[in-house]
Amino acid sequence: MKNYKSVIQNRLILLPEYKNHPFISGNKLRKLKYNVLKAKDMGLKTIVTFGGAFSNHIAATAAAGKEYGFKTIGVIRGEELVSKIDENPTLAFAKDLGMQFKFVSRSAYREKSSELFLNQLEQEFGAFYLLPEGGTNELAVKGCEEILCDSTKDFDFICVPVGTGGTISGLINASEPRQTILGFPALKGEFLQNDITTFVTKTNWKLIHDYHFGGYAKVNYELIQFLNSFYEETQIPLDPIYTGKMVYGVYDLLEKGYFPENSKILLVHTGGLQGIKGMNQKLKKKGSTTINYEV
Repeated sequence: MKNYKSVIQNRLILLPEYKNHPFISGNKLRKLKYNVLKAKDMGLKTIVTFGGAFSNHIAATAAAGKEYGFKTIGVIRGEELVSKIDENPTLAFAKDLGMQFKFVSRSAYREKSSELFLNQLEQEFGAFYLLPEGGTNELAVKGCEEILCDSTKDFDFICVPVGTGGTISGLINASEPRQTILGFPALKGEFLQNDITTFVTKTNWKLIHDYHFGGYAKVNYELIQFLNSFYEETQIPLDPIYTGKMVYGVYDLLEKGYFPENSKILLVHTGGLQGIKGMNQKLKKKGSTTINYEV
């Protein structure tokens, strides 16, 4: 087994953002911070947002609504899920925290940003504060800028998983000129490059597209074995959708000599551990090896 602990101590430092809140953890706490304040300033009592069946963002928004006194509405992709809420750990968690759901077809979900769709939501739920899928907007980027601080200025590389691009955008904006920000997309496709450039002006960043394992929420035996070995060695849990793929990628790049000798590398653990339970459900149904950690 690779000695992950010694590598972390000698070359890598993992920033444990996943410990910043028990339920609104990691980058979600950062993304929601200024959006919640804006909703309060606007006098709005309801937050509407979007997500899939195992969305970290849906879970975090429900928890934020409970904690800060907002009604939350989750527009969920997939009408078939309406009868499966209690079987789904993410949706059951959000429901227990008071989130109300609106399940829509996949074709309708693709129109979620249209004026017609949003007007229909307002007619159904009244005035609301709108959060995009994944929570990424200018206020979310502002919150993610606060991940970096004086203690992170000495790192040469800052590595982060990428979903909708908000977290990496905040890191880029807050980074030092000599630092390189490396993003590891969890999705296939080159569209993220354009999304991120709408929030940043610096050019000290790069997306590494080689470690998505086939696309969003796709995993294989090699990745699961890596997560389990890493946890056994370090007692640090990694989720299989975002941070786990990023950490796998960093170790692979280290072995390939990608990073200059003696460079200091910061790994940002963005949370997402609530998704492990849902992933293990899928793996068990397939008779596959499961992740040896659940929240």
